[in-house]
Amino acid sequence: MAESYDVAVKVVSQKGTCAAEHKVGDEWIIKGKTPEGICLSAFNSLFLSAQILRFGGAFPWESNPDVTTVACPDAGNPVVLELRRLRK
Repeated sequence: MAESYDVAVKVVSQKGTCAAEHKVGDEWIIKGKTPEGICLSAFNSLFLSAQILRFGGAFPWESNPDVTTVACPDAGNPVVLELRRLRK
């Protein structure tokens, strides 16, 4: 089985009114399950990127191979989330 990592998720920007009341500074850790309290729409948006980081992948457009950002799908009230691979 491939080595896996935990992934930290942090709200780094929020504009408008988030229906889930997420705000800058909110944080969760993904350890193989959906973290309690995160909006399912936001989680759906970040899931693939989190899986890539969890299993050692990286994004060639990012300067840090352990970090990427994604946005929730509500374009009128965007929440931007930073995903960070936690090295053991």
